[in-house]
Amino acid sequence: MISFKNDYSEGALPAILHALAITNEIQQGGYGEDDYTQEAIELIREKLNSPHAAIHLVSGGTQANLTFISSVLRPYESVIAVTTGHIFHHETGAIEATGHKIETVFAKDGKLSPSLLASFIDQVEVVHMPLPRLVYISNSTELGTHYLRAELIALYECCQSKGLLLYLDGARLASGMQAGDIRYEDLARYTDAFYIGGTKNGALIGEAIVINNPGLQEYFSYNLKMRGALLAKGRLLGLQFRELFKGDTYLSIGAYMNEMAMKLAAGIREAGYEFLIESKTNQIFPVLPWKVIKKMEEKYGFYVWQRVDEECAAIRLVTSWNTRLEAVEQFVADLKTCS
Repeated sequence: MISFKNDYSEGALPAILHALAITNEIQQGGYGEDDYTQEAIELIREKLNSPHAAIHLVSGGTQANLTFISSVLRPYESVIAVTTGHIFHHETGAIEATGHKIETVFAKDGKLSPSLLASFIDQVEVVHMPLPRLVYISNSTELGTHYLRAELIALYECCQSKGLLLYLDGARLASGMQAGDIRYEDLARYTDAFYIGGTKNGALIGEAIVINNPGLQEYFSYNLKMRGALLAKGRLLGLQFRELFKGDTYLSIGAYMNEMAMKLAAGIREAGYEFLIESKTNQIFPVLPWKVIKKMEEKYGFYVWQRVDEECAAIRLVTSWNTRLEAVEQFVADLKTCS
């Protein structure tokens, strides 16, 4: 069985496993005070060209979203996200369990825009509705689409004009960045905070929360500890991000995942099939007949994403840092045979 279900089915980059092995018996401080975490933080700050960014390493994406969002909102404040947003659909109500409502806006391509945001804000009834305070986006999105630099800037400026914070979920940040023109410095300049995904970008586990807004940085570590996110063996996270941010490793992973996904998409088009939505990232959504889906499921792992009609459905295929070209070519060959 070859899996295209997600980008975290494999372990980690060989370089990460090697670094973990050779440093295993070296004693280090705990709770992020180890040398490896400090080195990783400085490497990330250099990439961002932001020496004053506050960077905190945590184990997973839901933990990153929950810890940051809950730390900056007052009890009566809410989050604005698109209906396909990860915090709304796939985090078991983690944000709302902290007492903060998620207000959703429909966006066909999974991307929030200034016009959609303004339209929602204009409908908010003062006092009688939760007060929107934070805007949540992801790059890439749950639909595999990505933001362009101009779109990020326009959204940030819209948030600034309306007194809103902009937070970016970067679970698949390497793929999202390599699909478009957003660079590290843009993330530091045009968001109040974001996180850098490690789990889906070649690490065993780990995400790096980056807080750009100085007004949100103080005492954040207390929130980490309270939420169980401050790990005693923080070295495990620090060492992985040190390896990911050496040279161009992190973005190279995104480029490779995207390349494999585009080869897969090209072969599927060649077989005569269309897509639910156009994507240039490592998530693609071809529309296939149910009978073909059933046949392909015998050899490949993937999710049926959305029913299209009685005859067809869209499936989701995801490539990873370790997706082999042979697997891509075999999938396409078998698809053509099934067709």
